[in-house]
Amino acid sequence: MFNAILIEKDDKGYRANLTQLQPSQLPDGDVTVQVDYSSLNYKDALAISGKSPVVRQFPMVPGIDFVGTVIDSQTSQYKKGDKILLNGWGVGEKHWGGLAQFAKVNGQWLIPLPQNLTGKQCMAIGTAGYTAMLAIIALEKHGISPKKGKILVTGANGGVGSFTIAILAKLGYHVIAATGRLNESAYLKQLGANEIIDRHELSEPGKPLMKERWIAAIDCVGSQTLANVCASTQYGGVVAACGLAQGMDFPSSVAPFILRGISLIGIDSVMRPYADRVEAWQHLATILDAPLLDTIGKTISLKQVIPTSEKLLQGQIRGRIIVDVNQ
Repeated sequence: MFNAILIEKDDKGYRANLTQLQPSQLPDGDVTVQVDYSSLNYKDALAISGKSPVVRQFPMVPGIDFVGTVIDSQTSQYKKGDKILLNGWGVGEKHWGGLAQFAKVNGQWLIPLPQNLTGKQCMAIGTAGYTAMLAIIALEKHGISPKKGKILVTGANGGVGSFTIAILAKLGYHVIAATGRLNESAYLKQLGANEIIDRHELSEPGKPLMKERWIAAIDCVGSQTLANVCASTQYGGVVAACGLAQGMDFPSSVAPFILRGISLIGIDSVMRPYADRVEAWQHLATILDAPLLDTIGKTISLKQVIPTSEKLLQGQIRGRIIVDVNQ
């Protein structure tokens, strides 16, 4: 028997509980992993709460990323004892994920544990840091560099926002952080933010074009915030959209795109090919250091996952939540 968070939906309703499962209950897959650490992401919290239709089939073990050790492999790519990492690919949504002591998955979804990072450090980074790195790589491939100007980061206190600020600061960018928790300004400045603005400057309806304030932005919020971010981006600038905390809608106009020639890039972390994943994690292993990861990450046990997920949805959690599934 092993411990897992299990989400069920039936005549008794929608519920998530910490329970014990049999190895025979694991889904199909050619690699079995003994999980060391997972993490608690916004999407995981939505899945656990049932407040958004994240889970596509039931029962479901949530957890969109994990690290661990291969204990059985039916593929030549991995062997028993290999340390591996997984982000995305629908685990925790369509396929059982990492908030359990064991997982069984498709070996093509895995990448080797990056050099210079421990498993716990990888989960301090997790899908949040991986997504942040993908967004920054996308901006730079579109010509953005520190000398071009300032970069805005919305949802700054969240996992993606925190890592985006820290990575951009390490790379020499001038970072503007937008947050609804101005009392956390010291934390954001510790990460490397140069300026901090109240998120309400961006969250209410604005004009199709506004004062040009930044050359690029990484938006973790969506909806009206993303519309205002685009409307305030400088001529020829680039915006990377990777989140929807405010909503999935986009109440904007074509004005910023036609009159200022800005570009809006969508950042998907779930289905990215192997090469993109390895590139992003190699950058992360080079840029990030242990003290920073200790600042951003907080470790909880599997039994704390459900109550912590509610706090995450209420905006009461900053940075990253690492889950020690064996605690």
